[in-house]
Amino acid sequence: MSPALLLLLLAAPPVAEVQPARARPGDAVLVTVAGAAAAPEGALLGRPLRFFPAGPERWQAVAPLPTEAPAGPLALALDVAGAQVPAALEIAPADFRSTRLSVAPRFLEPPASARKRIAADGVALGEAYAQPFSPPRWQGTMARPRDAEVTGRYGDQRVYNGKVSGAHYGLDLDGPAGAPIAAAAAGRVVLVRDCYMSGVTTIVWHGAGVYSVYLHQSKAEVRVGDEVARGQRIGRVGSTGRSTGPHLHWGVKVDGLWVDPDSMARLVMGEAAPAAVAAPATAPAASPASAPAAP
Repeated sequence: MSPALLLLLLAAPPVAEVQPARARPGDAVLVTVAGAAAAPEGALLGRPLRFFPAGPERWQAVAPLPTEAPAGPLALALDVAGAQVPAALEIAPADFRSTRLSVAPRFLEPPASARKRIAADGVALGEAYAQPFSPPRWQGTMARPRDAEVTGRYGDQRVYNGKVSGAHYGLDLDGPAGAPIAAAAAGRVVLVRDCYMSGVTTIVWHGAGVYSVYLHQSKAEVRVGDEVARGQRIGRVGSTGRSTGPHLHWGVKVDGLWVDPDSMARLVMGEAAPAAVAAPATAPAASPASAPAAP
């Protein structure tokens, strides 16, 4: 037997891991494959995984769990050069709450005069979210853009003026008007715009299919094309757009789906990423119904 063939036979097979091992619907998870010379292929709940290199023979993919994902064990089969590599994930039951809010009627049923502006906002947002797939532009973890009280949690069912109006796909962080807002992680600014619904809006592209958004600002302090670092000031708290008071709505979109921003803050990107912190089985209690609103 040749030495090369012997080394091939003795080489450790690829292994895969999902972090955290237990997550809730709406969370982001990190799939890591080690020992693979080429990019793995696979899917999570029918959505293709997009892997990027994370070191020698190491690959990662950030994936969103849809809010409708059923609770229970989930087995993944990843393909590495024709070989099947298993991985497992436990999906905890969803525990979303309901929040009742009062907002100006014009935001629930915008006047005809605002429809053109809303349509233009939609086009601009679509273009911002159309960045090419690339490896992540940050290492380590994301951080909350403000160290502040949480007044609205991801997944809360929003009842505006007595009518159910969908779910809240972000995290509301309290603060007085003018308080500083920091970038959650390194990335490039791809949108700064005063939108009808979300007010002064900033979107930062982080690579790996990940975007962070900062809504209802009183002022943006960056421009499109700026490269920002984790913790860099990018704006100020406000109450623009559909809002009942000063606060920051922080959202994170992964591969086209909104995820719980705090779940992204538990994932560690990079070559020496340690095991991520497991998600709790239930979300912490939300604040009372007087919490500020955000779309």
